[in-house]
Amino acid sequence: MKNEMEIIFDAVSDNEAFARVAVAAFVSNLNPTLEELADIKTAVSEAVTNSIIHGYENLYGYGRPGRCPADQKKTNPGKVQVKCVLEGDLLHIRVTDRGKGMDNVEQAMEPLFTTKPELERSGMGFAFMEAFMDDLEVESSPGKGTVVSMSKKLGTGSWIEGEE
Repeated sequence: MKNEMEIIFDAVSDNEAFARVAVAAFVSNLNPTLEELADIKTAVSEAVTNSIIHGYENLYGYGRPGRCPADQKKTNPGKVQVKCVLEGDLLHIRVTDRGKGMDNVEQAMEPLFTTKPELERSGMGFAFMEAFMDDLEVESSPGKGTVVSMSKKLGTGSWIEGEE
């Protein structure tokens, strides 16, 4: 059976928590493990945060107090779209923005690379997404935005198979 959901929200930091909880609620009928839920929520959080602070440069709420000038806190209201598709026990997530996009996706995906060091960003967002999901693809075009596609097979914990 196939099931889908889609949400679109303003690219503001307050909505990052909403997005991860919405995706977790969507998969809850499959009774995922706590580890699976944590992995999914972390990956969604990283993808949405990237859309907000890098795609739209909405920096409010993501820097230490006083580190982000007031005129740069919210420069582009933009929208973030999160679409989820469940096909049996396989979850597909697509996070899309129509922000500034990236010139070099490979460089952006390198661990520790960040374009916002002044916000004390770790540059580990894509590395976390890749580690917590089974598949990750990133497509981006300068001036057109970014699409992050992730997949995870649920119910693969060793306790299900009786393995140690």
